[in-house]
Amino acid sequence: MTAPADSTPQVFDDVQDAIRSLRESGLRISTTRRLLIEGLFKAEGPVSAAELVHTLVLDESSVYRNLELLERHGLIRHLHLAHGPGLYILAFRHQAEYLYCERCAKVTPVTPDRLDPIRKQIERQFGYTPRFTHFAIVGICEECAAATADAKPAGARSRARVR
Repeated sequence: MTAPADSTPQVFDDVQDAIRSLRESGLRISTTRRLLIEGLFKAEGPVSAAELVHTLVLDESSVYRNLELLERHGLIRHLHLAHGPGLYILAFRHQAEYLYCERCAKVTPVTPDRLDPIRKQIERQFGYTPRFTHFAIVGICEECAAATADAKPAGARSRARVR
C-alpha cells in the first residue's frame, strides 16, 4: 500500500504553470510526465493509474513511477475508495474528502469543513485527529438504505424500529 505524501500541495493555474514549476525544482519533463500532467488536468475527478495507462497509452510501470514522483512534489495526491485501486487527483483541485457507498459504488465528495464536527468528536472521544483525505468514509448511501428498507416486508420494518 502506498503511503500518502506529506508534501505541501502545489497550486497551478494550468499545465504549463505546473511544468514550469516542476522544471524549476530540478525535474526533467519527459513525454510520460507531460502526458500524465495533461491527463490529470483533463480528468473531472480522481482517476486510477490503470485508466491513465489505458487512455494515454503509456507503460504501466512508468505511469506508477511518475505518479509517485509527482505526488512527492505536491502536484497530485492519491486516495482510496473502499477496496478499489488508488486514485489520483491534482492536489489543489477538488479539495474534498469522500464518502463511498459499498452497495452502489456512489462517490460523494464532501468539503472538509462539513466533516469537521465528526473530526472534533473523534478528537474528543479518542484523542486522534482523523484525516479523511487518503481513505474514503465507507458506508451505505441514503438511496441504498431507503431501497433496503423498502424491500423488507412490512412486519420486518416495524419490528426493526422497536428497540
